[in-house]
Amino acid sequence: MSRPGDDLAYLSLVEVAARIRNGELSSVTYAQCLLDRIAAHDGQFDSFLRVLAESVLQEAAAADQALLDGAPLGPLHGMPFGLKDIIDAAGLPTTAHSQILAQQPPKQDDAAVTKRLRAAGGILLGKMATHEFALGGPSFDLPWPPARNPWNRERFPGGSSSGSGVAVAAGFLPMALGTDTGGSVRNPATACGIVGMKATYGRVSRQGVVPLSYSLDHVGPMTRTVADNALMLNALAGHDPADPASADVPVPDFTAQLGQGVEGLRIGVIRHFHNRDMIADPVVAKAIEDAVRLLDELGAEVVEIETEPLAAYSTCNRIILVSEAYAIHRHWLAERPDEYSASFLERVLPGAFLTADDYVDALRLRRRLTAGFNRTIRDLDGVVVASSMDPPFVIDDAAEIALKYSRQARAPFNLTGNPALSLPIGFDGDGLPLAMQIVAGNFQEAMIYRIAAAYEAATEWHNRRPSL
Repeated sequence: MSRPGDDLAYLSLVEVAARIRNGELSSVTYAQCLLDRIAAHDGQFDSFLRVLAESVLQEAAAADQALLDGAPLGPLHGMPFGLKDIIDAAGLPTTAHSQILAQQPPKQDDAAVTKRLRAAGGILLGKMATHEFALGGPSFDLPWPPARNPWNRERFPGGSSSGSGVAVAAGFLPMALGTDTGGSVRNPATACGIVGMKATYGRVSRQGVVPLSYSLDHVGPMTRTVADNALMLNALAGHDPADPASADVPVPDFTAQLGQGVEGLRIGVIRHFHNRDMIADPVVAKAIEDAVRLLDELGAEVVEIETEPLAAYSTCNRIILVSEAYAIHRHWLAERPDEYSASFLERVLPGAFLTADDYVDALRLRRRLTAGFNRTIRDLDGVVVASSMDPPFVIDDAAEIALKYSRQARAPFNLTGNPALSLPIGFDGDGLPLAMQIVAGNFQEAMIYRIAAAYEAATEWHNRRPSL
């Protein structure tokens, strides 16, 4: 059953931005609708660590006045957004959802991505829950509770960008930022039934973001629709000399190919990841096959491809991630180990036992796997691959978390750096979201959006809403 404010809260980012620009809707009215919705419902989902109710209304009023003055602020004029709380915002602390940073003073400057969203007209509405330092799982031994899935609060919402995924899916925000080192934008997008993009490594600046793994970290947009996501990436992408890994490459309009369809495109599908290397739940496997069949019916040429086994990518990613994360945290681990969650410690401490040989061997393997993957897909416009191998699992069942958390095919593309997007492809029998990934060659995000938009337009999954 819909309630007053539901329709407004679930309007797409593109539509709300258009309504605000043409004067049909005020930024203040929209922001207040979202604040009311958060106040009414987020107590059961814990997606926010900090809601900026006063400043968001002040900035919304300023945005409305700017329009009256004939000075629109940008393509995201008056649009609220959320930041995973490992991303800096001036005047606010960045806690990383950890007691280690809980008493840090407010940041003096915005992160590069925060600046870009503000420059496009966006308004910061709040800081979002995350797994501790973007690595631990859903932790119940920290002062702040973990975020919960809006489709069923007893289920895991994905991580580590949990709060961002929950808030967007629940209609608390039209857009949010997450980070992705082993799949942490795409995991909550998958579990919460929204769209999450990990763009090509270097496409989006990481300056002002708490690092987890210097060579694997990405920042990415999370939205309810493909067009919204492309619009958000338009604002985020660009070279930043302050990030040593930032790519100095042209930035296209990521919305330019939306609506062009997939007829004549050549799309690969990696089935062995989910039907041989790691056996997916049958409901996930069927949803992927249904999606592939639909792309074929829409005019794409779909071909099955083979890559190195999933375990080769995942293990290599894990060695690099854990080695770099341990190096970042080693001093705090020595001095303040009792302030970390058990989940974080379980994931980071194996880094103490990895050797320089392990790390260097993983870097060499990474180069080989990356080159091999890009050779395999060089004649393809895009690739369809599984995201999670299971529907969202119970959030407080430690055994199930240990069994299923790592059952995914997202980490390979942190390793190779290729752009990868997660989008909804159905629901299981319990009404929980299912998803697939679309991957492409480096800096081919616009093509991914083209394929995803064609699929989205032919289905209705993105129109479903959780019953809060």
